[in-house]
Amino acid sequence: MLSDARQAELLKFAEALADVARSVLIPAHADPDTRLEIKADGSPVTWADKEAERLMRQLIAKAYPSHGILGEEFGPQNVDAEFCWVLDPIDGTKSFLSRVPLYVTLIGLRYEGQPLLGLIDQPILDERIVGDGRTARLNGKPVRVAEVALKDAVVVSTDFDNIRRLHKRARWNRLADSVAHTRTWGDGYGHMLVASGRAHVVADPVMNPWDLVPVIPVLKGAGAVVTDWHGGNAVASGNIIAAAPKLHAQVLSTLND
Repeated sequence: MLSDARQAELLKFAEALADVARSVLIPAHADPDTRLEIKADGSPVTWADKEAERLMRQLIAKAYPSHGILGEEFGPQNVDAEFCWVLDPIDGTKSFLSRVPLYVTLIGLRYEGQPLLGLIDQPILDERIVGDGRTARLNGKPVRVAEVALKDAVVVSTDFDNIRRLHKRARWNRLADSVAHTRTWGDGYGHMLVASGRAHVVADPVMNPWDLVPVIPVLKGAGAVVTDWHGGNAVASGNIIAAAPKLHAQVLSTLND
């Protein structure tokens, strides 16, 4: 088990990585000339995605040359290492393209294959939340998930279309009818909203490792229960339901019973 001092050192380094990403994303947000490519899977990528990840990788290689890196834009490098950084420089590239500040930088650290530390950063709104599975802090202040009744809950998701396509057996409409609001304040920013108590449930139907590994220590650190849509392992399944404990149980029951 890592000492608190060691974890603090690594979390401080994660913030340094986020600062490097901000140095790219803040001026890019203000620049109307977005150089865009379409990846093989049909998703968009910009020069800012690539440059932010390149600089973060450069910093990791200098500070921790034995650590692995898994990034969305440049793929795996020594990912079976004891420590592996998991990077998504712009989670929400479509939001970035329209300059809607719901995109975030996601930075996670796996230790012996398990999520250890996480960071979600929105550079334009100047909001950064960090978590270690035990605590979570938004701009340095402790935050917790909000335990509310199901009827009062705000549910956020990245994509309702994928919910209907990938989770046909889940009773999504029943859940939507049971809560106060459903909103696509999605990508990583929705996870930040839930971890800080401003929204109450995050229900993402499909996620990659570079989406999941960074948000899990943040959500758990804020007191959330984190599972897949059936109560299993979110990382193994590639989807997530996260909320305060009692609310989480109600959400799963509504979706699956």
